[in-house]
Amino acid sequence: MKKTLLLFLSCFTLYAKTLTVDSCIEAALQNHPDIKRLSLSSLQSGSLVDIAKADYLPQLNLNAQYNPHNTFTLQQNGTFNTIEDDNFIAEAKVTQKIYDFSKTASTIEAYEKNKNVTALSLEEAKSLLAFSVKNLYNKALFQTKALKTRQKDIETKEELYKQAEALVREGLKTKADASSMLSALYNAKDAYATTKAELDKAVATLFLYMGEEADLSVTLEENAPTTLQSANALDTIFAKNPSLLGLSEQITRDTLLYNASKAANYGSVDAVASYTYQDSLSKYDTSMLGIGINIPLYSGGRLSAQNEYTRIEKEKTKESYKAKKLQLEEQTLTLIADLKRYKATIEAKEALINSSLATKEIVEARYKEGLSTYIEVLDAATTHLQAQLGLLEARFALQNIQNNLEYLQGEKK
Repeated sequence: MKKTLLLFLSCFTLYAKTLTVDSCIEAALQNHPDIKRLSLSSLQSGSLVDIAKADYLPQLNLNAQYNPHNTFTLQQNGTFNTIEDDNFIAEAKVTQKIYDFSKTASTIEAYEKNKNVTALSLEEAKSLLAFSVKNLYNKALFQTKALKTRQKDIETKEELYKQAEALVREGLKTKADASSMLSALYNAKDAYATTKAELDKAVATLFLYMGEEADLSVTLEENAPTTLQSANALDTIFAKNPSLLGLSEQITRDTLLYNASKAANYGSVDAVASYTYQDSLSKYDTSMLGIGINIPLYSGGRLSAQNEYTRIEKEKTKESYKAKKLQLEEQTLTLIADLKRYKATIEAKEALINSSLATKEIVEARYKEGLSTYIEVLDAATTHLQAQLGLLEARFALQNIQNNLEYLQGEKK
């Protein structure tokens, strides 16, 4: 029976789903609605370029009008006579823009830049999603390791409780020893349950990002250790950060829109051709070919207001770019400082684990001989446990910092 059970467990472990951080990121990028929405926005921005380019092409319009009842007035021998008849007019008109002081050219360039802006917004969203997934994956790994540590702590507390009961029966310890060890055991089990709940929440949220049904029994593959060079991190972030690059493109876009708005004040020169057929009392047609000049003399202040709006928009974007650059610099310097701090913390925690383990073993041995109290035993066990958890937390924080630096650099893996 035992062999059958072991075989079943080994087969279950073999076929249990295993996740990697790369597979989680890939699934999230494919299924997350924000990425799909921004992908559609990126495609949509290309239509604006086509709309602007249409102004360079001939514009053909066909107009027709039919009036079944129309009154015509005719003068005959000094008197006016009215005739009622139907009326039909059809006109085909073609206009071709010749020159508009670069208004159309500036608008086309502006929308091409806007296309770049939306593409960079999509890249920023992908980087942010990858960063969130990596942090969730990292948290789930941390809780998995913390769960194993707390399981060992439960086993230690159970062994101490059994020893205490045995010593009480032999008259070497009091009931207070056994009660304290039992309380410590229950506290360890409670901490284990809390850690298990945090692990389940992290895994469930990870599957939500991936767009899949949650599987709490999933196995997480250990991340390969990564080390970022922090010396030139700020220069790399300034050169690659999608948000900053997007704001730079926005400045160019808003400048071009401002130039197009100013050009609208000067009007345009258009080639015009038309053909008109009219049937009203008599049938005749007319045709026209020439050049038209359109100069806006008065628009109720609309053009000047539009100029001011686009000018202010351009200045706002410039200030947004400066603010974003300052924010990135502050974040990067803070992350690099924390990076150094946690590296030192990890070294200290590793040393503390070794020393606390030695102390724990000595105190437990002395306790068996009746040379130390249960308080000393529990304090030594707690110190060792906190050192182990502290090391896991420091490594978790260090990985999060590296993930954050990768996000600021626009990394998606």
